[in-house]
Amino acid sequence: MSSGLAVLLVIGILIVLLLLRMPVWLALAISGGLGLFVLRGEEFVTSTLATASFEETSTFSLTIIPMFILLGVFAVRAKIAEQVFTVARYVFKKIPGGIGISTVAACAGFAAVSGSSIGTAATMSQLSVGEMRKAGYPASMAGALVAVAGTLGAMIPPSLFLVLYAILANVSIAQMLAAGLIPGLLSALTYAVYILIRTRKYAQDSDVQPDLGAELVRAVGAQRARQKVRLPYRGLFRLGIIFLIIMGGIYSGLFTPTESAAIGAVAALLILVLEFRKQGFRTISFHFVEALKETAKTTSMVFAIIIGSALLSTFFVVARVPQTISDAVAGLNAPDWLIMVLLLALLLPLGMALESISILVITVPLIYPVAMDMGFDGIWLGVMMIKLIEIGMVTPPVGINVFVVAGTARIPTIEVFRGVWPFVLLEILLLALFFVWPDLVLWLPSLVQ
Repeated sequence: MSSGLAVLLVIGILIVLLLLRMPVWLALAISGGLGLFVLRGEEFVTSTLATASFEETSTFSLTIIPMFILLGVFAVRAKIAEQVFTVARYVFKKIPGGIGISTVAACAGFAAVSGSSIGTAATMSQLSVGEMRKAGYPASMAGALVAVAGTLGAMIPPSLFLVLYAILANVSIAQMLAAGLIPGLLSALTYAVYILIRTRKYAQDSDVQPDLGAELVRAVGAQRARQKVRLPYRGLFRLGIIFLIIMGGIYSGLFTPTESAAIGAVAALLILVLEFRKQGFRTISFHFVEALKETAKTTSMVFAIIIGSALLSTFFVVARVPQTISDAVAGLNAPDWLIMVLLLALLLPLGMALESISILVITVPLIYPVAMDMGFDGIWLGVMMIKLIEIGMVTPPVGINVFVVAGTARIPTIEVFRGVWPFVLLEILLLALFFVWPDLVLWLPSLVQ
C-alpha cells in the first residue's frame, strides 16, 4: 500500500474510533499501530510498541508534569480559588458586570497556581455560575464566561500546555512560561472589558446580595448586612506565595523549572495543612490522599496520550508526512506569513474533534520543523498553537471545558456552546494581534536567560 493511502486509512480509523468514544490514547495507539503494520510489518510494530512507552516517558524533563498537576490539585483542595473569588467579588461589586469581572479575575489568579484549564473551569463553575444567574446573567453567558476564562489555565504560567510544548519542541521551559504571561493577562483583560460592556443591561451586582460562602455566612450570621465582613485575604497571599516560588525561583536562577514545580507543590501542601489544621489530622489526610489519587489519575492520562501519540507520530514520520508538508509548503507560490496562517488554521478543526493534549503532541512534530524552516520563532509558535488549542477547548463537538461547566453548573450543554461564540471571536482577534505584533509575546522571554 502506498504511503498516501496508508495516511488516509489511518486518519479514517482514528476518526471512527473517536466517534465510537474510545479513549483518546487508545485510539491514537491503534490507528498509529495499524498504519505502521501496513507500511513496515508486524515486527516493526512490536518493536516500536516495546520501545515507545519507555523512550517517550523516561525523559527527566517530564517529571515537571506530575509536579504541576499535584500543585494544582493541592491548590484546589486548599480552597484558594474560593477565597480569591470571594475577595474579587467584594472588590468589583460596585462595577457593572462586577461579578463577571470578578469571575475572570479569580480564574486568572487561580490559573496562575493551578496550571489547569479543566480544574479552573470546574472549580469556578461551582462558585460563580449561580451568582451570575442571580445577578440576571443568561445561563448561556454565565456558563460560557467560566468555560472560556477557565482556558486561562492553558496560557498563564505555570501551565501544563506550555511545559509540554517546550518539551516537545525542545525549547526553554523558562522562556516558554514567560511567553504565556502577557497573552494570558491580555486575554483576561479582553474578557473583562467585554463583560463590562455587555452586562450593562442586566441587574447591577450591587443590587444582588453576594453569597460569600459557608465560611463567611457562619462568621457574620444573621446580622451580616450590618456588619463588616472579614474577607479571606489569606487566599491572595497564598496565591502570591506560590506564584513567587515558581516564577521567582525560575527567573532568579535559584531553581530549575522542575525543582520550582516540586517546591511549589510542597508549598501548596503546607497551605492545605494550614487551611484544615482545625479539623484535625483525619481531614488533612483525607484531602492529601485524594489529591494523590487525582494526580495519579491525571498524570496517567497525560502519559498514556503521550505514548499513544508517539505511535501515531512514528507512523507519520515513516509515511514521510512532515517532509510531504514541507515540500508542499515550499512549492506554494505564497508568502511565508500566509502559509503559517494556513498551518495554524488547521488546529481549529482539530480542536473541535480531539482532546487538547493530543492535538499538541500530534501537531508540534509536524508544524514546528516547517515553521523553523520559514524563520518563525519557536516560542512565539508555541503561544499561537496553545491559543488555538484554547479555542478548541470551548468549541463543539468536544469543547471539554464546556462539558465540565455544563455538568457542574447543571446548564444544558447547548446553552453554554451558544454563549461561547462572542468569546471565540475575541480570541481570534487576539491571535491576529499576536501574529501582527509578535513582540507582545517575545518581549518577556527575551529577558530570560
